[in-house]
Amino acid sequence: MQLTQFKPTREDQRSFLIVGALAVIWVIAYNNLQPIADWITYTVLGFSHDNQLGEALNFFIYDVPKLLLLLSGMIFLITLVQTFIDTNKVREVVEKRGEGIGNLMASVFGAITPFCSCSSVPLFIGFVQAGIPLGITFSFLITSPIMNEVAFVLLLGLFGWQVALLYLVSGITIGVLAGLILGRLKLERYVEDFVYAVKPRAAQSGVVEEQLTWEERFQQAGESTREIVGKVWLFVIIGIGIGAFIHGFVPEDALSDVMGAETWWSVPAAVLLGIPLYSNAAGIIPIVSALLGKGAALGTVLVFMMSVVALSLPELIILRKVLKPRLIVIFVAVVAVSIVLTGYLFNLGI
Repeated sequence: MQLTQFKPTREDQRSFLIVGALAVIWVIAYNNLQPIADWITYTVLGFSHDNQLGEALNFFIYDVPKLLLLLSGMIFLITLVQTFIDTNKVREVVEKRGEGIGNLMASVFGAITPFCSCSSVPLFIGFVQAGIPLGITFSFLITSPIMNEVAFVLLLGLFGWQVALLYLVSGITIGVLAGLILGRLKLERYVEDFVYAVKPRAAQSGVVEEQLTWEERFQQAGESTREIVGKVWLFVIIGIGIGAFIHGFVPEDALSDVMGAETWWSVPAAVLLGIPLYSNAAGIIPIVSALLGKGAALGTVLVFMMSVVALSLPELIILRKVLKPRLIVIFVAVVAVSIVLTGYLFNLGI
């Protein structure tokens, strides 16, 4: 196939100027969040630095725009990169590799896609309909909400590369191992029949997709950013509100008793507490930050986050439309056990 030379149009150049200007505004705003939060909390509102309500408000006023800026910026960049990736070819490659390598590729693909648990389900269904082995599709479904690039960047900025790397490796490992286990159990009979009855649209050979202009790529990235942020901003604010309350009012001893490394039951308890909640990884980060700041064990806090984003009730309700109850129970059990074991390993320092 002969590549044609691409020349930026006047519209592309204008788009670059607009995006560049927005990037400068983003950087200036992000670097001045803390002074603005301090000014509002301690000057405008008149709280003292040792006041619990003042600390909680300062945490909230600072973290809301911080996380929303990080979220929107990262989603825009990642969606822009994804305009260069053919997802149909990705699915074909994953299918040909078989289990093992296929599970790893599906988990990595899940890790780089900015989907919450519920938005991962439609792509999971598409993989099943395309004939990709069920275990490999589960590797994607598990890893996609647990480990996304937005949460990775937030963890990197808040806690450093060690915690972010542990989060990355553990999320992908859980997806691979749980997918392998589910694949070996041969559970295809517990998928609803209509899923296999729907035939995926066949790929047309010899057709080259029209090259997008930079203006079109920027527009797609902007639309995706608005759509995703529009769906999750409320969960981010709720998460920050909970984190602010924990930061300002919850005693350190109370959290240490529940999520301390020395209590063996804290890890499974954290998983059980996380299942009824619903958020994405970015929305749960503020709670993680507050819990770690109060002395909770790293492994316990991370498994709480993983259970919230990977085993949420809304996701299970949506999955019930395509999976029979027995498979949902097996899915929850395998993922929960994998998360619990990961939490124990983290708390032991392994």
